[in-house]
Amino acid sequence: MAMSDQPRGSVIAVVDDDRGILESLEILLDSADYEVRLFSSAAALLESGGLPEIHCLISDVAMPLTDGVELARAVRAARPELPIIFITGRPQLLQRPGLDWPHHYRVFKKPIDGQELLTAVALALRC
Repeated sequence: MAMSDQPRGSVIAVVDDDRGILESLEILLDSADYEVRLFSSAAALLESGGLPEIHCLISDVAMPLTDGVELARAVRAARPELPIIFITGRPQLLQRPGLDWPHHYRVFKKPIDGQELLTAVALALRC
């Protein structure tokens, strides 16, 4: 997918408690001309007041205190149309009973293929 295919000025939020993952995804998304907002916890995102400006959320699943699933529920309540992409080293955490994720939720197992993630973000922005 060409970079010019993405909506201009798209803001991608990344939430992960691993600083290395945040930095890597910032470099990757910045290389595709996205505006990137980094958050080291779900609370940091929710308390930032920046949720209205985000076009896509990439979140780790396994985080202390508020995990990615709980974050997705909070985001879904405020912005049901916001595409969410999960990243995780433990995909079994998404197998909880009662989880009903819409089609625009995508899960990537770590380590993440950068090109596949960029394609998923571009597709999510079109939904």
